[in-house]
Amino acid sequence: MSGAGPVVVLIGPPGAGKTTIGEALAGRLGVAFHDTDAAVEADRGRTISDIFVVEGEPAFRALERAEVARAVAEERGVVALGGGAPMDPQTQSVLAGVDVVFLDVGIADAAKRVGFDASRPLLAINPRAAWTKLMNERRPTYEAVATHRVDTAGRGVEDVVDEVAGLLGEREQ
Repeated sequence: MSGAGPVVVLIGPPGAGKTTIGEALAGRLGVAFHDTDAAVEADRGRTISDIFVVEGEPAFRALERAEVARAVAEERGVVALGGGAPMDPQTQSVLAGVDVVFLDVGIADAAKRVGFDASRPLLAINPRAAWTKLMNERRPTYEAVATHRVDTAGRGVEDVVDEVAGLLGEREQ
């Protein structure tokens, strides 16, 4: 990849560790970390759950799509996407040619990490079943969009960061 765009984009389901791994990886590589969900929340002045309730999922997805496109064009560090972002065909096009790491995780580890609380709007009712259904629907897309897959289940942050950094050749932008 050339000097334009992020060092890497992290994708995966809720609980995969995109934010935690992303922050640690950015620190390791000496670059900025950018979370597209956090950027959408900051821009709208409300949580993603509130955006879902007040504005609806289609409005959130439009905001998310625009933020991902902006981040991939302008951010130069580690970018973490919300779990549903890669499902959008326009976002898939934006990610073409970018190093994308799919942080994979199983239900047991995801449940420990996110606690399946109300802050996850698509997991609010029967969270374990909803997470499993989402993951079954999203896995083929995550795998198709990603240039690398890293399993985070049962692993510490530094171990995962070591693997991702190794895949990237620890290059800095």
